[in-house]
Amino acid sequence: MTRSAIGIDARAATEEGAGGGRFVRELVRALAKRDDDRRYVLYARRRWEEPLDERFRWREVSGRDPIWHVRTALAANRECGAFLSTNSYLTTWFLRVPSAAVVFDLVAFDPALRPQRRSGLIERLTLPLAARRSAALIAISQATADDLVERFPTAAGKTTVAPLGTAPTLGDEARELPRGVPEGGFILAVGTLEPRKNLPRLVAAYERLPRALQDAHPLVVTGRLGWDAGETMASLRALGDRAVLTGFVPDAELGALYRHCNLFVYPSLGEGFGLPVLEAMAAGAPVLTSSRSSLPEVGGDAAAYCDPTDTAAIAAALEQLLRDPPRREELSTAGPRRAAQFSWDRTADVTVEVLERISREAPARRA
Repeated sequence: MTRSAIGIDARAATEEGAGGGRFVRELVRALAKRDDDRRYVLYARRRWEEPLDERFRWREVSGRDPIWHVRTALAANRECGAFLSTNSYLTTWFLRVPSAAVVFDLVAFDPALRPQRRSGLIERLTLPLAARRSAALIAISQATADDLVERFPTAAGKTTVAPLGTAPTLGDEARELPRGVPEGGFILAVGTLEPRKNLPRLVAAYERLPRALQDAHPLVVTGRLGWDAGETMASLRALGDRAVLTGFVPDAELGALYRHCNLFVYPSLGEGFGLPVLEAMAAGAPVLTSSRSSLPEVGGDAAAYCDPTDTAAIAAALEQLLRDPPRREELSTAGPRRAAQFSWDRTADVTVEVLERISREAPARRA
C-alpha cells in the first residue's frame, strides 16, 4: 500500500441504513466513478458488498469503540497519506497522518433540539479536540460551516463546504409503494422519529385542517424509530387511520413515496443539510419545509417554507398548498431543476481536493 492512499472510515456503509450510512455509500460510489488512479483503504468492522475496482481495498478492523479507533488509526498511520473521518471524531485523536473530519451538524451542542443523550455527549467531548487536530474539516452545508466556526473560531481557516447529492436508486420508476400506503393523495414526512423532526407539531397542524382535507390526504410517515419518540408516536397513533407509519424503507420504495405523494412536508427544527428535502425535489414532489438552519440553502426557490415552531403557520401552509394544485405543480417542476445543482460527484470531488491538499501540506506542517 502506497503512502498516497486515502483512508476512509467506512463503517457506516453497513452499520447505518440512512444518515451517515447514505453518505458513505454514495461517497464511495462517486469515488469509484472518478477516472483517476487514486487508491483508497476502506476501514470497517465488516465490508460492504458493493463491487469496487482494484483501487479500493477493505481493512476489516475488529473491536468496539474506542478500541476500533485506536486500531484503525495505527493501521492508517502505516498505510495512508491522509484519512477521512466520516463517522466519529475520535479517530482523529490517534492519527499521525493528516485527517479531515466530516461535520454533519452541531445538533449535539443545542439542548433545544434534544439530541440523543449518549451520542450527543460523545460529540461534545470529541469534536473540540478533533477541530484542533484535524488538518481540515468538511461541512455538508454552509449553515453547518457557519455553526462550526461560530462555536470553534479556529475552524474558520480549514473548513470546506461539500454539499450532498441524491441517490440514483431513488429514481426507479418501476417500484411499488410500501404496503398500506394509498396510491395517491397522501402527505409524506420522512426522517428518524426523534424530537427535532418536529412531528408532534406537524400532527397538531394537520389536525387543524378541515376534516375533508384530512380524509383526502392521509399522513404517511417513513423512518426508523429514534430516541425520545414517545410524544411523536402518541400523536401519530391519535390520528388513527389518517396516519400510516411505514418504518424504514429501502431506497426504491422511498423513491416511490416521493413520486406519489401530493405534498412532502419536512418541518425540522434543525438540520445539518436536509437530504430528504433534496431527494423529494429530485423526485418531483412539491416540498414544504422549515425556514431555518440549512433547509432554505437546499430548497432555494423550489420549496415552500414555514416557521417550524408555529403550529398555526404550518397548518396554514399545508392548507394553502393542498388547495392550490397549480402551486404544487409549480414546485414539482422547479424541484428537479434545483436538485440537479447538487450531486454526489461534486461531493466526492470536493472531498478528494481537500484530502489531496492536506496530504501535500503534511511535510510543511510536520517541519
